[in-house]
Amino acid sequence: MLNNLLYIVWDFDPAMFTIGGFELRYYGLMWAVTILLGERFFTKFARREGFGQEIVETGFIWIVLGAILGARIGHCLFYEFSYYITKPWAILTEIRNGGMASHGAAIGMLLGMWITTRKHNMPYVWWLDRIMIPVSIGGGLVRLGNLCNSEIIGNVTDVPWGFKFVRLYNLPLSDVPVQHPAQLYEAICYFITFGILMWLYYKRDIARKRAGVMFGIGLLGIFLTRFFIEIIKKDQEAFEAGMLLNMGQLLSIPFIIMAGYVLWQAQQGRFPIGRPEVKKAKANKSKR
Repeated sequence: MLNNLLYIVWDFDPAMFTIGGFELRYYGLMWAVTILLGERFFTKFARREGFGQEIVETGFIWIVLGAILGARIGHCLFYEFSYYITKPWAILTEIRNGGMASHGAAIGMLLGMWITTRKHNMPYVWWLDRIMIPVSIGGGLVRLGNLCNSEIIGNVTDVPWGFKFVRLYNLPLSDVPVQHPAQLYEAICYFITFGILMWLYYKRDIARKRAGVMFGIGLLGIFLTRFFIEIIKKDQEAFEAGMLLNMGQLLSIPFIIMAGYVLWQAQQGRFPIGRPEVKKAKANKSKR
């Protein structure tokens, strides 16, 4: 063990409260807050850009459903495939035991936004640009939830801000290793990404000037961050031992490539800059 005089003892109770067999955790609260923030942000976008709340309501349902199902199914397929392939019903019945993958959530949200755009005949990139604002702050909140759970921790370190995750070890405090708070690193990076995107949207109005830029920057801020922080993370599953790139890095690569492609296309002005008009069109038809 490293002889380190400076560290943070992390013995946080992940449960807000327990009633009988029911336990409410801070991690679940972070997911709930993220969903509520998403609805609030898009309501504000709707008011600012002058379109109907109906589109927000449709998008909210499909995107939230995609995020939750995608996160759960993604974890089961990416990290514990051999277990869940023999017990597929456990994907839902054992959800209280944990296991949500951000890459799966991203895929589910992309599908949810695609369904929404099909229903409202609007540019897909309109949702892609704006979704990155709640996604970035939500990603940071969920990582704080991981910190509350003492999960997704980093490797052993001697940095003075290292954490002793005492709940993970049945050891005397002196024998508990000091490890990187990888969840906190990610949360900070995601919050910085959120700040940049808010500035681009409200101060530069970039979403209505150059479609695709916010989506590309958001992807880089989240998945490039994830790729590099994975270097100092402890492997989440045993099968990752000895891999040149772990599962988190491998799953991040397609999103990083997508970010580069989207930013290149955005600089060429290839994405449509539009706003949903379908509700207004229907209203005009009914007047005739």
